[in-house]
Amino acid sequence: MATTSPLNLEYVRSQFPGLDRGWTFFDNAGGSQILKGAVERINTFLIEKNVQIGGSYEVSQAAAAALYEARTAAMHLVNASRPEEIIFGNSTTALLQNLARAMHSQLSPGDEIIVTIADHESNIGPWDRLQERGVILKTWPLNKDSLTLDLADLAPLMSERTRLVCVTHCSNLLGSINPIRAISDFVHAKGAKICVDAVAFAPHRAVDVQAFDVDYYVFSLYKTYGPHYALMYGKHDLLLELDPLYHYFYGRDKVPAKLEPGNPNYELAFSTCGIVDYLVALGEQAGETGSVRQKIEAAYRAITEQENQLTERLLSYLRSRNDCQIVGHSFNRDAQRVPTIAFRFDGRNAADLCKAMDSEKIAMRFGDFHSRRLAEYLGLTDHGGMLRVSMVHYNTLEEVDRFTTALDRILSTPEGLAQAS
Repeated sequence: MATTSPLNLEYVRSQFPGLDRGWTFFDNAGGSQILKGAVERINTFLIEKNVQIGGSYEVSQAAAAALYEARTAAMHLVNASRPEEIIFGNSTTALLQNLARAMHSQLSPGDEIIVTIADHESNIGPWDRLQERGVILKTWPLNKDSLTLDLADLAPLMSERTRLVCVTHCSNLLGSINPIRAISDFVHAKGAKICVDAVAFAPHRAVDVQAFDVDYYVFSLYKTYGPHYALMYGKHDLLLELDPLYHYFYGRDKVPAKLEPGNPNYELAFSTCGIVDYLVALGEQAGETGSVRQKIEAAYRAITEQENQLTERLLSYLRSRNDCQIVGHSFNRDAQRVPTIAFRFDGRNAADLCKAMDSEKIAMRFGDFHSRRLAEYLGLTDHGGMLRVSMVHYNTLEEVDRFTTALDRILSTPEGLAQAS
């Protein structure tokens, strides 16, 4: 059936120079291609403003203004209340490790933190290590029948000593979106705080931290069309309570600087402006004439519509094969599945199939995708783990069809491919 993209894909793809190199990039959950506008912002900073902030001279003042512009762009991107609620860092993993360190004075032996079995290790490991300080770690299990995180399973884990619940907004293995506002309301009603890993969500849907009512919210820019960098949102009053991670003279009230030891990478932070510029342009192309935030939301509505087509095209192919196990829901009901799709084929080793795609110039991934605890929980670590195709809005239906044609050919020619052992 013919479909029409809600996006001007010619314009979209022209904004990502890496797409011109002959590869089909289906490994976007590992890292998306970078926007031309983000690269231009990086270059502008390095050429025109590449000095330390805090000086009285003009160029230093311009560098400080650029960093504030970056925080303001990130504020619009996540709908924070103020730019100072944005913390920049090297990666989601690093930011969550820093957050755990900055909470030390708030936690006493016997306090409890809840993590989910469905998370990427970034949002489990830092909290797991707090057990060395006497913190009790509890695990919220995934319902294996519905493949959902049920509040009924969270409720008995919570107590008056529960201080924090850590959860993923979207699984990078299952591809399913969790109801963060409902979870947040439940957690807050129990007197605890919530920390959300949004790495697998932010490239696909508009982030609205105020609507979600989250306390801490973290994701990577390098998976959201920028460079290898990341940002964390925190409610301002909670950021004030965190322990400083910088020099002793950076007091608790010095937010956000006290949580960015050594200062952020200015040029990579400045690239956030290029990401927002691009989303604003997409929103304008969709007919939105309102605020920056309204244009961002319009852009993501168009992105979602485009990605829903990609998701259904691949899922329908996988459903048609009687030798394929789709990991997660096999239908994208109510657009609650992003185009991050993991799957396995009977009697086939995922590593061999993935490597066979290399010669087709189709980039994808196999394994457990750093969600090892979930892969082990679901019994999906044998035979090389899983194959994963992770798409974003610049991918096309033609690319999906090229992939499935190549996969049919590879699956029909077992010679040269090792059988699953």
